[in-house]
Amino acid sequence: MLDERKKKILQAIVEEYINTAEPVSSGTLAKNHGLDYSSATIRNDMAHLENIGLLDKPHTSSGRVPSAKGYRYYVDELIKDDDISLEEIKYIQKKLQTKVNEIEDLTRITTETLSEVTHYTTVAVGPKNEVQIIEEIKFVLLGTRMMMVVIVTDSGLIKETIIKFDEDVTEPQIETLNNLFNNRLKGKPLSKIDKPLEEYIISELNYSIGVIRTIIEQMNKILEEDSKVYLNGTNKVFDFPEFKSIKVAKNFMDLIDTKEEMIELLNSGVADDINVYIGEEGKNEQLKDFSIITFKHTVGNKDLGTIGIIGPKRMDYSKVISVMKYINKKLNEGNKN
Repeated sequence: MLDERKKKILQAIVEEYINTAEPVSSGTLAKNHGLDYSSATIRNDMAHLENIGLLDKPHTSSGRVPSAKGYRYYVDELIKDDDISLEEIKYIQKKLQTKVNEIEDLTRITTETLSEVTHYTTVAVGPKNEVQIIEEIKFVLLGTRMMMVVIVTDSGLIKETIIKFDEDVTEPQIETLNNLFNNRLKGKPLSKIDKPLEEYIISELNYSIGVIRTIIEQMNKILEEDSKVYLNGTNKVFDFPEFKSIKVAKNFMDLIDTKEEMIELLNSGVADDINVYIGEEGKNEQLKDFSIITFKHTVGNKDLGTIGIIGPKRMDYSKVISVMKYINKKLNEGNKN
């Protein structure tokens, strides 16, 4: 447990390092942060904070930098969550007032807004198939051997695909497919569209196995887009000095290219909370140089996906968390109207 003086010193070091990316000395703290303590007292407290693992001392400097443990203490105990300006509030309000008909559009606008306000890379993943309920499946004949399938869920997600066949398909068959699929699947999770359904349809309809298998295979392909990751502002990270390191830059590119890891991390957070993962806490070597902050976008019991930010461990946590909380609040207000 830290006393109030050490808390103030740790907070000042974290915020100074976030702003400058330079190791922080006792003289800098006394000069820039109005700490009413002697330089000797500040130095002693910095040494104590280093001894308990909250600060690190780079070999080439007399100053200190926060450790991952130090950032964690700052986020959990010291952070301000109202670090958002009136101009930023007005900008977010304007962007989120855009009328959208699909959850993908809302996700795109939200990730763009978050990246523009915070200047970090944003990432998002849509809701899981298991929690999305089918409202309607629509088959539309586009030609004798081509049709479109549209799946609409209760979250507003729309998935569609074009299917081509090696044999003719008729309007009466399309009407039968519409009735059968909706009677069988309406009100059920997307994950219910699977292989056993193929056997069911073949037993109910006098269709060739080729037609039915083609439909199921194509529907399963678009359902796999549940794992689609949306990225915005990927190039923004290269403005930070940490990314002048080729190794750090490569780790970042590898991370955003590893879709499965990203989805697992985004989906691991707690609903209704801002979730912060700092460096090694992610238990993945690729994450050791980065922090990821996420929130789950939910309305009532509906999971609308997860939105997050990726940046260096020297991230402006106060700004990011403040902006995220405000955006999440506005998203929930918009969905209640």
